[in-house]
Parts: sequence; structure tokens; C-alpha cells
Amino acid sequence: MCELFGVSSKRCVLINNYLNEFYSHSEEHPHGWGLAIMQENQSIIEKQPKKASESEELQNILSKPIIVEHAFAHIRLATMGYTDSFNCHPFSRIDNAGRTWTLVHNGTIFKYEALNQYITSQIGETDSERILLYIIDQINDLQDELERSLNPEECFQLLEEIITELAEGNKLNVMIFNGEFMYIHANYKNSLYYLEKDDTIFVSTRPLSTEEWNEFPINKLIGIKNSEVIYRGRTHNYEYIITEEHFNFILDHVSPDLKANLLNNFGDLNYAKEYQLNNQ
Repeated sequence: MCELFGVSSKRCVLINNYLNEFYSHSEEHPHGWGLAIMQENQSIIEKQPKKASESEELQNILSKPIIVEHAFAHIRLATMGYTDSFNCHPFSRIDNAGRTWTLVHNGTIFKYEALNQYITSQIGETDSERILLYIIDQINDLQDELERSLNPEECFQLLEEIITELAEGNKLNVMIFNGEFMYIHANYKNSLYYLEKDDTIFVSTRPLSTEEWNEFPINKLIGIKNSEVIYRGRTHNYEYIITEEHFNFILDHVSPDLKANLLNNFGDLNYAKEYQLNNQ
């Protein structure tokens, strides 16, 4: 429903070429764009509820060298929430230990009761924002219980538990950065790829160049620090396969224009069957 891009590097790298290719996909994802440049506890976020290819603000950003160690980018196809800046990714929050957490998400949470408590308190309307709010609350609760900040291993273990539970019955391709580690999870086959070169790892929904991109491992959380994989979670069994029920759920929540477009292109059950056949 959206596309994601992330970079983690041991040094500052120029990412304009990858971003230009990434944002060129906005014809298929016209409901907003976002870019986060992240360094330790600072996350500088630019986003706009506008097709990336038509955004003068984005074109101005891309006209200058973008040299980073850590970054996220996102283009949105709205399935949950209106086309509004509050619903554009990335999302960012600070935990009670002072760490800034930044998140981008591709997918839909069809059912997870613990997220419902944030519907009336979140700024926007997306399930993606609710995921981040829930993660922050879980981190804060454990830190309060321990009366100290979580160390990296504890952060990973808690996130692995949360992400694994969220993945059951839901589509959950997500990237999270907490100022030190980048956490990445996918449970949707052929929907996330990575490229390793020059002490840098690039991750994207689709390959962004003719270089050797590989499919990102699914059904486990990966913890990356400065391009190096530090943590590999246990493999779970919650690979996401779209169903007619899920497709109809999406149709009930999207805008009338997008609903008509989906039905005209795919129909109901035909779309689910086509996806399953293409990803067996």
C-alpha cells in the first residue's frame, strides 16, 4: 500500500540517486511523501500530503546533495486515514529516556486490540502511528519498571516480542530507528529488498538501481547498527497472505476514488487470488 526506503551507514553517503528513483514511483503512490534524516536523538522530518512528483518542496530538497548516515523515505497509498500531513510518514516520538524513535510502515493492521486505545489520542488516523505510540508506551512501561533506560539488547528483545505479536494476521513491513539501531521487519514475500556496498546498507520496497539487490529476510526482526547486522530475531510463522476478507476490509476504509480504482483494476476475490499465485 506504500513504499519504504531506509539507509544505515558507517559514514556519510550521498543518496540522491536512490531517492530520485524511489520518489519516481509516486504515480502509483500519490497520497503523500516523507523524508527523515536521522542522527542520534535528532530526527529531521519533511513530509507533505501530495504526490512526490508534483511537490516543489521535495524537488527543492532533492536538488541539493543529501548526505546522511541514517535516513528513511516513504511514499503513501492511503488505505487508512485521509490524505493529510498528519497521516504521512515518517512518524516520530521520544521515550522517557530521551531517545527519539522514528517509524515508517507499509501494510495494514487488520486486528490488534491493544492499538485501539490510541484512536482518540493520536494526532492522525493511521494504524502506523498507533504502532509507534504502542511501542513507546511498552518501552516506557518497562523502563519505569526497571527504573532505568533499556540497553540495546533489551530494546531488541522487547521490540521483537511486540513485532511478532503484531505480525499475526497483519501486513507488517516496518522500519524503526531509535538514534542508534535501525530495526527492520517484513512478513510479505517479495516486498522488501536490500543492497550492501561501501559500509552501507540500503533497504527498499523495490530495487532502486541495476546493482545486486537481494530479498530482505521475512518473518524476523533484524537490528542494524551503522550498516552492520547486530541482532537477528527468531523466525515466526506469520507470513502475510492477502485474503478476500482483508481486501474487503481495505475497500471499506479507503477513499471512494481509490476504492473505485482498486475494484476496476482487480475486483474483489480476483486480487487476492492473483497475489497468492504470484507469491507462492
